[in-house]
Formats: sequence, C-alpha cells, structure tokens
Amino acid sequence: MTGNDIRKKYLDFMAKNGHAVIPSAGLVPENDPTTLFNGSGMQPLVPYLMGETHPKGVRLTNSQKCFRAEDIDEVGDNRHTTFFEMLGNWSLGDYFKSEQLPWFYSFLVDEVGLDPNKIYVTVFQGDSSVGVPKDTEAVEIWKKILNERGISNGVAEMGSEKEGGERGMKEHERIFYYDSSKNWWSRSGKPEKMPIGEIGGPDSEVFYDFGTEHNPEFGKHCHPNCDCGRFLEIGNSVFMEYIKTETGFEKLPKRNVDFGGGLERIVASTINNNDVFKVDLLWNTIQQIAELSGKKYEFVKGELSHDKDYDSCTKTKEAFRIVTDHIRGAVFMIGDGILPSNTEQGYFVRRLLRRAVRYADILGVPAGKFPELAKSVIESYQEHYKNLSINRKEIMATIEQEEVQFRKTLENGLKQFNKIELQIHVNTKELNGKKVLDKENAKAKKAISAKNAFDLFTTYGFPIELTEEIAMEKGLIVDRHGFEKLMAEHREKSRSGAEQKFKGGLADQGEKTIQYHTTTHLMLAALREILGSHVHQAGSNITGERLRYDFYHPEKLTPETLKEVEDWVNDAIKTGGEVTIETMTKDKAQKDSTIEGSFWDRYPDEVKVYTMTGSDGTVFSRELCGGPHVNNFTEIKGTFKINKEESSSAGVRRIKAVLHEDQPALIF
Repeated sequence: MTGNDIRKKYLDFMAKNGHAVIPSAGLVPENDPTTLFNGSGMQPLVPYLMGETHPKGVRLTNSQKCFRAEDIDEVGDNRHTTFFEMLGNWSLGDYFKSEQLPWFYSFLVDEVGLDPNKIYVTVFQGDSSVGVPKDTEAVEIWKKILNERGISNGVAEMGSEKEGGERGMKEHERIFYYDSSKNWWSRSGKPEKMPIGEIGGPDSEVFYDFGTEHNPEFGKHCHPNCDCGRFLEIGNSVFMEYIKTETGFEKLPKRNVDFGGGLERIVASTINNNDVFKVDLLWNTIQQIAELSGKKYEFVKGELSHDKDYDSCTKTKEAFRIVTDHIRGAVFMIGDGILPSNTEQGYFVRRLLRRAVRYADILGVPAGKFPELAKSVIESYQEHYKNLSINRKEIMATIEQEEVQFRKTLENGLKQFNKIELQIHVNTKELNGKKVLDKENAKAKKAISAKNAFDLFTTYGFPIELTEEIAMEKGLIVDRHGFEKLMAEHREKSRSGAEQKFKGGLADQGEKTIQYHTTTHLMLAALREILGSHVHQAGSNITGERLRYDFYHPEKLTPETLKEVEDWVNDAIKTGGEVTIETMTKDKAQKDSTIEGSFWDRYPDEVKVYTMTGSDGTVFSRELCGGPHVNNFTEIKGTFKINKEESSSAGVRRIKAVLHEDQPALIF
C-alpha cells in the first residue's frame, strides 16, 4: 500500500469507530506565540484536551502536517525528517485505554497487514516523585490483546534506555515498562520539566521490529527503545489525564486520549525497511534526484571495491536524503503561505532551500532543476492536500526564484569565505613560526571571527548555520557566541531606527491617511471573518489617496467575496463606533488570543493594542499596531471600495482600495 492508501485507510477506520474526520491545521499555529510551527498532532487541539468543547464532538481523527525545525541538522540518517505527517485520533473525555489500545493494534494487523510477531509495546513504570502510579491497567489490556492473537505476552521491567541496554530482552517478552524519560508525554518532556498549567500523562508506544543486527555502540543489548535501528516507534497512545499545578500533579476534569502515529514510519513497516526515504511519498523525489544527477541512492556490496567507496556512498545517501527532505518541507511551507525571508517561519523556508542547493550541487544536480523536484513532491501529495495543486505555480516559482537568488549569494559568499580561510592559514603559519602556538591561540586563530560571520550574513546572505557547516568541512570553528551578540546589537539598532519612521506603512500622518489606516484594520477583520483565521498581514502601504494591503491567502478572491468584504467594512463604519487604545507588555499581548498581530519581532517590549468597537458593543477589530487612528468611525469619510485584488507573491494576495467620497447632488 502507498502512503496515500494508508492515510485514507486510517481515517476510514477511525470514522467507522465513531470519529469525526477533521482537516489538518496549518503548519503555523493559531494563537500560540510560544512556537513557530505545529510539531505534533495534538498541538492544535490543546484547548480541547484542556476542557473546551469541540464543535465536531468528542471523537476526532485527522492526519496533521508537522514541522520540527530542531531536526534540520539531524536529517541525513534513515529516520529523521523535518516535515512529517502524524496520524491522530482523540477522545475528549469519552473512551480510554480499553478501546484505544485494541483499535490501534487492530488497525496495524488487520487493516495494514503488519506481522503481529514483529510488534512490541512499552508502558509507563510509574514515578513516585510526582505521585503517578505504574500503568498496570495498560499492561493487562496488552496481555489480553496479545494472548487472543496467540502471541507471547511476557512483561519486563526496563527502567531507563541505558538500563534497558544493560538488561536486554528475553524471547517471550513483548511488553516493557520504561521510566518517564520514555513513557511519559507532554510538550515539555518529563514531568519535572513541565511548567505549571501544562498537561501530560503516561503513554503506551508501539514498535516495529525490522530484525536488523544490533549495533553495540548503542548499548550492550538491544531492546525496543534502543537507537541501533532494529526497532522503530510507529505509534504512541497518550493517556492525557494530568495537569501540573503549583502543588503538584492533579487529574484533569476529563481524561483524554491523544494518539499519534507517524505515517511514514507505518508505511516503512509495511515494506519491512527501516529507511523512511524508501517510502513512496519520499522515494518519488529520490528517484527524480537520481535521474537528474546520474548518481545512485545506494550500492550493493559487489559494486564497491574499497572502504573509501563505502564512505563516499554514505555521504551520497545523506545528500539524497537532505535534498529530498528539505524540498518537501519547503513545498509544504510555501503551500501554507510561508515565504522565504530572514525572520520567523520564513527563515526556515530559506534555510531549507539554501541547504538543499548546496547538497544538490554535491550530487551534481544541474542548476535550475529545483522546480522539477518540487513538482514530484506536489504530485505525491496533491490527492490529499489540495492546496498544493491549487498553489502549484506559486510554489514552483518561489522555489525557482530562491534557488537563482541563492546561487548568486553562494558564489559571492564562497569567494569571501575563501579569503577569510586564507587569512586564517596565514595567521596560523605566523604563530607557528614564532613557536607560540598554545592551545588557546590555536583555537582563536582557527576560528572564523564573529565579525566575519556577521559580515557573511548581512552582506552575503549566509545564514550562520551555513557558515558553520562550511567551516566544519574545512576544519574551522565559528565564534557563534560573538556572532549572536553582534546580531542582538544589529536588531536593537534596526528597531530604534524604525521607531523614527511612520508606523504601519504610512506615507504620512495626515488626516486622510489616518482614516485609511483605521479602515485597513477593519478590512483585515473582514477578511479574517469571511476567509478564515489563516489570514494575516504580509505588508501594507497607505497614503492619503488609497490603501494597498498584502495578506496571506492561497487563492484569488471572487467578485462576490470582494463585495462581501466591502459591505462588512461599510456596515462597521456606519455604526459610528469608537477606537480605544491599551498599552501592555508584548508578552501579555502574545498570550491574548483575541489580539491579532503580525511582525511581532518588530515591536518593543511594550506595545499598543487598538480595539475598534461598534456603538452596539460589537468588537470589530482588536489588533497590535503602532498607530495613529481615528477616535470614532464618524471621522472616516467616504464609502470603502476595492478597486483591485491580485497576486503579490506565492501565497500572498494584494488589495488596492479607496474611500470614495460621494459627490453632492447637482442643484439646478
């Protein structure tokens, strides 16, 4: 079965068991300023796991798009990816362990067809320090499930991962107790790391056994939580029933189930290959790279004659995986309206693509072929993620533009890097000649200075991670601490300079410009009300004659929708409402889900929040802004009229509008 087959089979299976199928949330979290991306299936559902009522009921399922930026540097092995899909199902105070565990096991064995002899499970051994008991209930359920299938159901006490490596596992053992470092789940990790107000609970993980030979570098003996590659976690049922308080852990009013299963990992299990890049969803791009580069993803033993050939093969395979993963991640982010930039989420799009360019060059992929690789990703996923096919042209154009831009940057930056490297060698040689090359001097002279790293970033567009990668290849180090200090100073200067300019993209602070500025806020509120909460500001330019506004949205607006936006804004203006201002800390504003804001990094620690309220008490807009605004809607003269709506860039639309002042009737 393909990845698309298994995704559909899972959603159908859960729907058959009473679950409402909900769409994947976007990669950028809504109303959660603590993180840049949704990195797990449960993240968008936290409010409901904490007690809010979900409009679709108490049983939910989906396949959630996820991105983990912290894994970028780990990509290259057989299991790490930045983007991935998490199959999920949730019980919001409904069913619990006795339903969840048999369902997932049945899905794996009866629906997907995995060999039950290759499935192993882990459970929570308890933690007396936080008052959470051993999960004997889950063990008894697993023993019954395995016994009914004629599978051995021996139970083992493992403790930590290290202790598991010392003990090993017996042939009859299938159920393993581990401590909170392995079988407790919260967004913050172990119980002691959870902040007050965070929810979590014991979990039960399912592993697939690929039967590969154990690598003793990862411990004396193999066991399910060993990282040697024999076992792969393919699903995790979290029994979300605790919240951390000032006095310890307390039970949630309703106990929930939060299940997450890696789609790519489950598919890898069906082909009995622990390399997730062999899964069809990724393999299509691997094959495309092979065709473009003339290189092989892997060799059989008889094709290699020397040990150095194995080293070369390993590096080639890593390059294949990095390019494949990074292109896929970039396609999905751009498809969600995240464009390459030097800040926030856009920084990671840029970093993925630029890193992919370097490794594509290592493989010998001809320049200008990245749109073809993007196409292979879109074709693999467009059946389920319709936005990829809708935004195909914008995605491919953005990736093509970023590749062209970076190749110019790379060429100039490498020339500068080589000059820096040459100077380092000269300095080192001089020190050697003077015979004063102690360890500290050697370290200092083999380092790329903070200033050089900063210049490579600001002048040549080299992300610090790229500078570090190239430096490592050349046996050099980078003064990262000094670089971060210079960057902090640079941001402070930029912010101070921005405070001297007009706020909010205003050409001036004339009366009419201020009217347009307030109207722009109402228009954004209308767009979010009509199109959805994914709409955010991407840029603006406002004069006394018109407003121009860019916003994130994947498709062209119909004439009917534009008319609806116009009517919404004009109806709001007619209420004669007022505009009030409130000053608060940026931290407080970011935690307030009623406040809309873009470009948070541009604002100081204390911010202004403008609230626009109709005369009947309706709150039309509540938004972070630098001002200025009218005091009352009656000061806005004219009828709001959209003159043009067009594409600004991939995933970004642009509206041009005016306040049309009606001409007085002619008097004869």
